[in-house]
Amino acid sequence: MPVLPHPAYVYRPMTVADLPAAHALSMQLKWPHRLEDWAMLQRVGEGFVVLDGERLIGSAFICPQGVYATIGLVIVSDDYQGQGIGRRLMEKAIEACQSRTPMLNATLAGAPLYASLGFIEFGRVQQHQGQGAVPHLVALAEEETCRVLRADDYLAMLALANAGSGLDRKEVLADLLVEHAVGIERHGKLSGFALLRPFGRGYCIGPVVAENLEQAKHLVAILLTQVPNAFVRIDIPEGCGLSDWLEQAGLKQVDTVAQMALGKPPRAVAGAHQFALVTQAIG
Repeated sequence: MPVLPHPAYVYRPMTVADLPAAHALSMQLKWPHRLEDWAMLQRVGEGFVVLDGERLIGSAFICPQGVYATIGLVIVSDDYQGQGIGRRLMEKAIEACQSRTPMLNATLAGAPLYASLGFIEFGRVQQHQGQGAVPHLVALAEEETCRVLRADDYLAMLALANAGSGLDRKEVLADLLVEHAVGIERHGKLSGFALLRPFGRGYCIGPVVAENLEQAKHLVAILLTQVPNAFVRIDIPEGCGLSDWLEQAGLKQVDTVAQMALGKPPRAVAGAHQFALVTQAIG
């Protein structure tokens, strides 16, 4: 028998004022997100909350990215599990996607709910993290050079980000441009880039978009030199080729989540590959 919605619970859009309480929910799950990480999602996406009186007991986010929308930070307080709140939040998130294809990265606990709503697994994401050691710098091809990127590189970065992910990264990438970015050029044209920014317990590397594995390793190694001995997290598509190399650099695999979509998943443009996500919530 389906669980009926509790008549006293209020579902509504998330506001900036809700962020501290929503952040506290993620802390209960021991998720590493900072309040600033929640605020970033609030800027580029659309959030939903459920309240029991004045108490915030659940959350969900969508992040529109062209014809797709990623869903993330779907959380229900432990005290309110088993009442259908997560399903109701997901239904509201799917409705907010409108004509966009919803997609998400599912934890082991959340995957059965998403599958029951029609989501199909199309890939896996590996979470690597740790106190990274600076790895041996993988050499670039003779005609390639690596440099720090600037704000005026935005359009070239956006073209690569879109091609590598199959998503429209316009809003997301614009919000991340305040962070440290490096790119690889060939004959004056950008062929790969990677971003480093504060996140969670330390730093996050992502997205990483490149033409090949050697470029991706070079970009990640350059960014690791910026934060020696710091805690670093990077989320990579399973099978991209980085996993063993990251393990050797001290970034151990600690989790795997399922990539799921309610419809046809995005595809990268030939020649561009996404070697690391922005975050699991954003894709």
